[in-house]
Order: sequence, then C-alpha cells, then structure tokens
Amino acid sequence: MSTLASEPGMVAAVAATPPRRDWDAFTTADADGRRRLMLAVEGITCAACMGDIERGLGRLDGVASARVNLANRRVAVVYDPATVDPDAILARMEALHYPARPFDPTGIARPSETSRRLLRCLGVSGFGAMNVMLLSVSVWSGNVTDITPETRDFFHWMSALVAIPCVAYAAAPFYESAIAAIRRRAVNMDVPITIGVTLAMGLSLVNTLTHAHEAFFDSALMLLFFLLLGRFLDENMRRRTAVEAETLAVLRADSAVRVEPDGGLVEVPVSRVRPGDRVLVRPGEKVPVDGRVETGASELDTSLVTGETVPARVGAGDMVHAGTVNGFGSLTVTVTAAADGTLVAEIERLIGEAESAKSAHLRLADKAARLYAPVVHSAAALTFVGWMIAGLPWNDSLVIAIAVLIITCPCALALAIPAVQVVAAGRLFRNGVLLNAGDAIERLAAVDTIVFDKTGTLTTPEPTLVGPDAVDADVLRRAAAVALASRHPLARALAKAGGAVKPAEQVTEHPGEGVEAMVEGRTARLGSLDFCAVSQVRRLMEQSLNPTASFIAYREGAAEPVVFALAQTLKADAKATVAALRKLGCAIEILSGDRAEAVAEVARVLHVDEWIAEATPASKIARLNALKAAGRTVLMVGDGLNDAPSLAAAPVSLSPVSGAHLAQSAADAVFLGERLAPVRVALEVARAARRLMTENLWIAVVYNAIAVPVAVAGHVTPLVAALAMSGSSLIVTVNALRLRRVARPAAPARPAPAAEACPVPATIRETAR
Repeated sequence: MSTLASEPGMVAAVAATPPRRDWDAFTTADADGRRRLMLAVEGITCAACMGDIERGLGRLDGVASARVNLANRRVAVVYDPATVDPDAILARMEALHYPARPFDPTGIARPSETSRRLLRCLGVSGFGAMNVMLLSVSVWSGNVTDITPETRDFFHWMSALVAIPCVAYAAAPFYESAIAAIRRRAVNMDVPITIGVTLAMGLSLVNTLTHAHEAFFDSALMLLFFLLLGRFLDENMRRRTAVEAETLAVLRADSAVRVEPDGGLVEVPVSRVRPGDRVLVRPGEKVPVDGRVETGASELDTSLVTGETVPARVGAGDMVHAGTVNGFGSLTVTVTAAADGTLVAEIERLIGEAESAKSAHLRLADKAARLYAPVVHSAAALTFVGWMIAGLPWNDSLVIAIAVLIITCPCALALAIPAVQVVAAGRLFRNGVLLNAGDAIERLAAVDTIVFDKTGTLTTPEPTLVGPDAVDADVLRRAAAVALASRHPLARALAKAGGAVKPAEQVTEHPGEGVEAMVEGRTARLGSLDFCAVSQVRRLMEQSLNPTASFIAYREGAAEPVVFALAQTLKADAKATVAALRKLGCAIEILSGDRAEAVAEVARVLHVDEWIAEATPASKIARLNALKAAGRTVLMVGDGLNDAPSLAAAPVSLSPVSGAHLAQSAADAVFLGERLAPVRVALEVARAARRLMTENLWIAVVYNAIAVPVAVAGHVTPLVAALAMSGSSLIVTVNALRLRRVARPAAPARPAPAAEACPVPATIRETAR
C-alpha cells in the first residue's frame, strides 16, 4: 500500500486537494431510480424561508422535489443523479444563503415507537368512546321514557361490537405493563386500571346477555382515553424537542476525509471509518477519530476534550483524539480505534456507570403510585365484600365495586405530573432550553448547588481578541484579511475581530507554521511566533502580560511583528446569571480541566470561592459524589467531552448546544444561544412546576377523599364515576396551565462591560491600553 509523502510540500498539496464525497453513504435510492438526500439546514426561521429554499432548489435541473420541515430544520431533496449531483445542490443552498450539510443516515435517531403506539391507541379509544357514547345516550333517555327491551338490547350489542375490539387494542399497553409487574411480584398503577377495565367490560357483557338496563362499555372506553392521553403527554414531552437538538448536533458533526491506497481523498461518514484506515485532517477541522499522527505537524485545540485552552503541539508519532480541533498544519492520522478502546469509549463507560447510579432516583408520580395501588385495590375489594355481607346481590355489589375502581382511577394522578411537564417544557423551549429527560424538571426543582465547567460554558467557546482598542486599526484590518484565508481557529477569531470580508491575495500555506500572502503590494506573514520571527524577549513579555491567552503573530516584510493575544472571554451575562443563581439560594462552584491560572481568574471575576482546576473526568465525578454525600443536590453545567461523565453522574445536568455531542447526550437538558440566562430560567420554571405538580397531586387526593366514600356507599354508577374521573382530570390540566402565568420568558440579558466579561487581570488591561 502506498503511503502519503511526508515532505511538507506534498502534504500541503494533498491537503489542498478537495476530497470527493461518497454520496452513496449519504443518500438513499427511490424505486424510480432517483435518489433522496436529507440535509440539515442553518438559518431557517419562518415559512418564508421554506418558500425560498423550495423554489430555489426547484429551479435546479434534475431536482424532482424539495420539501422543507420547519420544525426540525431539514430539507428532503429528491433528484435525478444523471442530471444533477449533490454537490450542486449544496452549492445552490449556499447561494440561497442557507448553509446545509448532509445527514449521516446511520446517525439519525429514529422516532419513538412507544410514542407512535400510544397515539394509535389514543385514537382508537377516542373513536370507540365517541361512538359508544352516542349509543349510550339513546339508552339513557329511553330508560326514563318508552324504550323497548329489544331496542335496548340492540344498542347494547352494537356498543359491545364497537367496544370489544377498541378496548382489546387500546388497553394493550396497560395489560402488558400490569402482567409484567405481576410477574415481578409487584403492583404498579396499571394493575388497578386493567382490573377496572376488565371488570367493566365483563360485567357489561353479562348485563347485555341477561337483558339488564345498564352496560358500562362507555365507562371503560372513557377511562382508557383519558389514561392514554396522560401517558402520551408524558412520553411525547420527552421527545418534543429532541429533534431540534439532534438537528443542531448533526449540523456540527464532522465526516472524515479518508486517504485511499492510491493517495486519493474520499469524504465519508465517520461511521464508515475503520481501524487501520488513514484520514487527512486539514487546518481548522475537527479530528474525527482517535489515532496516531503519521505525517505532518500542527497544534491542536483540546479545550472541547480536556478543557485546556492552550493549544498542544503534535507531530509524527503523537496520539490525537476525536473532538480536538486542528490548527495550522495538515495531519495524516492512522486510525487506531474506531469505537472500542477510544477515549470516547472510555468516557461512554463512565457515563453508563453514572447513569446507572442516577436511575435509582424515584419520580414523584412513581412515589404516589406506590401508595395508590394497594389503597385502590383494598377499597374496591372491601366494598364488594361489605355489600355482599350486607345482603346485596353479587352483581349489584360488583357494580358498586367497579364504580369505586373507576372513580378512584388514576386519571387525575396520571395527568397531574405530565400536564405540568408539558407546559413547563413549552415554557423552557421558548427560553431556549430543550429537555432530554422526562423527570429533569422534578430534579431541577430540588437543586441547591450548581457546578460550572469553565471552557465553553462560563466562557465563550471561541477565543476573542484581547484589548482590541490597543491595536492599530489599519494593522488589524490587514492582518484580518490574511487570517480570512486560514482555517486555524485563532485565525478565524482574528478575522472576525478585524471584520474582514475579503481574503488576501496570493496566499501560500506553510503547514504547521502559518500562511503567507500579498497585502497592499507587500509580503505578509500570519502564524506562529517562530514563523513571524518574534524575539524571545518579546515572547516572554507577551506571555507575562497575558498568561491565559493564546498568541498569533503578524509581520509585514521586515517590519516589527505584531502579536495578537486571543483568549476565551466570559459570556456576556455570566456575572449577572451567577449573581441571580445565588439569590435563588444556590451555592456556586467551578470544576474545570483547564490550567489553574485561567480558572482562578474566572473565579475571581465571578466571586466564586470554590473551584478546582486541571480536573479529569474521574476527579470531577469524585467531587460530585462528595457533594452528594454531603447532602447537596447538584446541577452540573458543562459542554466538553470530558464533562460527559460528570453530566451523567450529577443529579441533574445542563449542556450548552455549542458543546460536544456526547456531553449533550449525557445531559438532562440542552440550552441554546450564547447566554447563561437559560440556566436561571430552568431553575425558576422547575421550581414553579414542582409546586404545581404537588398541588395537582393534592387535588387528586382531595378528589378521592370525597368521591370514594360516596362511591362505596353505592350512590355512584360506573357512568357517573367515569364523568367524575374526567372532571378531576380537567381540573389538574387547567391548574397546570397556570405555569404560563407563573414563569414568564426571560428578557435578553444586557451585555456585561468588557472589563467584567473578559477574564484578564486589571494590570494586563491597563498595559493593553
């Protein structure tokens, strides 16, 4: 097998060669020979965007259809591969100002089958309940007027014909759950539900066969409808925002440029890369795999993995890990592990252990169910036995017992929590918080300690120019033009600070060092301090002035080089948010993998006394366990790959959407935007939601305390019991809607003054001026 030349010039030439994409891995074939491409799209905000994209792609020859899904920001394009290729489709999207990337089909999470099944059961039970209720109205009115026994029996048999198959289908989830619980020698909320439905259906059939005046098919179906509604809301709440988070993750996902045996470059999904393959990592790209550098030299931004803000130099023979960002040089990496044995695999193992420990948390509804089930069973059984002893016929005693089961049916209890969760999830979504866990709201409400990661969480994920006012504006403008031609993270930050819109001309890349270009007729260099011949004295001075920054130099001809310091700054509302969290009664800590000097400065600005630097994933978990042992309920907020195990280990966790994919999957919720305000809003909404959940549970308890004695006394028929049960469900749902008034959307935070937002010592700021 041929190897890639190790000479820097040839490495740069290969790096500059645009790779071809293996589009078969990103598309699927239709039956008529056309192909379907799914794109994740940035910038879609309204229906007008949908029209722009669909019309713009529709004008492209070979595109049969283009359909935009506004909810999940995806575009499905069906095209003829003989007429147009996917590269042209991506180019058209770029021209329309809607940058897009292809989805990796193997990485798309499939919709929840449980949610779809509950929706089908809900539809069947609703259909059955409405039709049987129409038939029941005729029987009720006829029983007090002049209905004949034959007509009543006909309506009862018609009701049975509709109800039996509907109940058999719609009640299946409850029956399966109840049978599984009984096999485990346990009792859950589904056991009384199945007993009540079975008895109601059984007694209704007996009454129909014996020509009785009443049958209770409608009660059984109404019961199922409201229970399924609560179950569906609970399940759907967990997934209603998952698609948004998934799409944002895929927009940032990286494919890999695989080096073929003949030296050709092919862009493939990361899922197609195998150990032993060679991949090319170009300047500015994320390293897609774990591996060893075969050729090339560069600097890696490891902040996403380790929290360390200073780039690490790597060369031939060094190990690199997925998630780090390449700097100036091109690297050829031999893949050592694609799944098992990688750093990611080790972190996933820690996540699994942490989540197993967290699964012991008992949800509020489950706690109520533990008490509810035995009480309901006992009340119904004692009612039946008591009326039998009192001399009532067995069928009348059974009717009263069924009424007790139905009137105490956990509809209000089943809706008490999900109804609040759905309203709270909507309120959080409007404030930029996307929930990943159904019980995250309950756990958020109990938080008394908040532990922040530093890099990318309290600070901006990308570096910014330190002291821009102290830099000559013309020099910054020219340096930014050169920086725009580079893909290095520091160069991109410099280009942004200088407002560059047009790159410099005649650009030559020097792998591992920087770029050279023509600027206003003069040769200019931008890159490392060595590349721009920065003296040792100047270098030591810059490092002493700003020990937390990274440096990039710019030199025009033989002139004195200019050194730019770039550092991650505090998010605009970090100080205000931390202060607000303290007012909510929360203790604040910082737990970071970054250097002690960088963490100490951020802690000083935010007035945080408790902080730990250079923390590993294991040491972060150890600290969280220590806090847990001290009786604290901890909220962990982090974004890096090294934060994923601690996010899973914490009682509740949040991750910014700019974080690593693994960190987001381990977190209980993800928040959008560049602000920290969603953390405060999440706590406020959760605490208000917890109060409403408790109120709803008390409503259910008071309802049962009144209804059960009346039902036991025999004053309630199964139909009246079903109506009362429905009324209690409506009450808890209306109460849940009060959360819209309790928690208003957060107003945008005012940007903090630069002196407070930037974690740079005051002496350094004065020197920069």
